Amino acid sequence: MTNRYSVEDQEHYERPRRRTRPRTKDRPTYDDAVEGVVVTVDRGRYTLLVDGRKVMAMKARPLGRKGVVVGDRVRVVGDVSGDDGALSRIVEVNERVTTLRRTADDDDPVERIIVANAEQLVVVTALADPEPQPRLIDRALVAAYDAGMQPLLCLTKADLADPETLLGTYRSLGVPWVVTSRGGDLTAVRERLAERTSVLVGSSGVGKSTLVNALVPEAHRDVGIVNAVTGRGRHTSTSAYMLPLPDDDGWIIDTPGIRSFGLAHVRPENLIEAFPDLDEMTEDCPRGCTHGEDEPECGLDVAVTEGQADPERVESFRRLLAARSVPDY
Repeated sequence: MTNRYSVEDQEHYERPRRRTRPRTKDRPTYDDAVEGVVVTVDRGRYTLLVDGRKVMAMKARPLGRKGVVVGDRVRVVGDVSGDDGALSRIVEVNERVTTLRRTADDDDPVERIIVANAEQLVVVTALADPEPQPRLIDRALVAAYDAGMQPLLCLTKADLADPETLLGTYRSLGVPWVVTSRGGDLTAVRERLAERTSVLVGSSGVGKSTLVNALVPEAHRDVGIVNAVTGRGRHTSTSAYMLPLPDDDGWIIDTPGIRSFGLAHVRPENLIEAFPDLDEMTEDCPRGCTHGEDEPECGLDVAVTEGQADPERVESFRRLLAARSVPDY
């Protein structure tokens, strides 16, 4: 019997053996990493602000599937000069103070983080053209309370309709509000935005980009129009973008227009905690009570009957609670 291969054949020789040396468990310390904040995300590329410079970055492989979103405070290594063609790497995401989340639909188990580390959620809605969407407003408020953020109602186009009709719905909740009109004074808005990071959400066509351009003239955000047939606006912002307010007086985050705000991730016990005065009245509720209007022996009903709670405030809270399961479109 002859050998299958001769000494001249390539297959005759042994393949190199695998290295038996174990991989090191040591990880880089990144002592030279610098701090930055994510201002926008575009197809896997991140624009950061590092010491006042805009820096392009990618996510380092060790971060795995960990998401990096607008507003994240990160540590970055590599070329942070901000020059054309320069690219750095995000090696660490600092712990988030707040996370604004939403799901695509109420039955979608996947949460999507919209922005991180914002202190205030500004719900922008037009008083007319397009008409207000109270259910969408309610859902945005629920998301704000769940995230531990301060909500703010910003009513635009007051030159087209009286704001009192809509404001009456939210006064009992104690939600702060500002009213604007086209070309009007924005002093009240600036005062509410000063010295904090605020994220602006709202449906398309409500004047969100117009407001951003008025607050930050160099932003140059695209402005759309409302379709006369459907009454809906066209998406003009395609991604979230974080912008500094003039005179270092805070930050605003402009987000794409939304048409739905899934709340599958919000639990009733988290929502009631945003209303401390009502929360203390539910201590004697039966186990598993959701505090809805159909719940038997709910502490909120007892408090209303005994005159300890404002009926309008309880009703408003339950409307927000119901918004978790009622479509917003």
